[in-house]
Amino acid sequence: MDVGKIISNSFKYPFRNIKKLPILFVLFILAAIVPIGMILDNRYVTIFGVISFFIFILIVPGYLFSIVDIGVNEAAVMPSLNYKKNIYDTLRLLVLRIAYMIVPALIFFIALAAFGMSSVKMLSDFRIISFILAAGLVFFIVLITYIIFEVLLFFAKARLAYLNSLSEALKIHKVIGDIRNIGIVNIFTWLLFMAVLLIVASYISSLVIMIPYVGFLIYMVVVIPTLESIGNYSLGLLYSNIVDKDESLDKFEREIALLKYFD
Repeated sequence: MDVGKIISNSFKYPFRNIKKLPILFVLFILAAIVPIGMILDNRYVTIFGVISFFIFILIVPGYLFSIVDIGVNEAAVMPSLNYKKNIYDTLRLLVLRIAYMIVPALIFFIALAAFGMSSVKMLSDFRIISFILAAGLVFFIVLITYIIFEVLLFFAKARLAYLNSLSEALKIHKVIGDIRNIGIVNIFTWLLFMAVLLIVASYISSLVIMIPYVGFLIYMVVVIPTLESIGNYSLGLLYSNIVDKDESLDKFEREIALLKYFD
């Protein structure tokens, strides 16, 4: 599937599932209760909101991950809510993120330790320019490392959705192979267009915040989940280019696997 079709189908996806889209809206209400409680200055609403937010972070990442899975299989349904599976997937995603952030964290602490020892001397000697250059270099190294592993994590998530294996998703060399198979140019084009379109859509839709009283709630509960569904489905469709080339899982088996989303 070419990039243009991926982007087009992604933006159509939530609106093809109007009947099930409210599932996402209800889930994101859980995240909106805390700020509502703070605005109302109501302790009980805030406490309930904290509990609701905990439920939100347990369920929603796993549910959005199901949308990636739908995209990988090039289907167009909105997954049903499955608490057990969604929480299980959330925990797997958490393990995946921790694993992929180990290297950036190590680079950060090593760079910080090395810079910390020399920064004091530079400041005491009033070498301000040297200090700024050194700080900039450290920041650049840490940032580049973080971006690289964030991109790897992005496609590891799609690999996890396809193979349903955490151990496979943790194989960085395999993830790099997936990126090569998709094509760096295709990925860059996809990232560029999706980023621009999502930013524009987010900016335009953010105008609803200006609606008195309910604007913030509409943005939190309707706009954000809709954009999240578009982004996750788009990732799945992009990864489906690998799936189409993979003969280890035929189309019939993938269609059977998709039946779980029609509950």
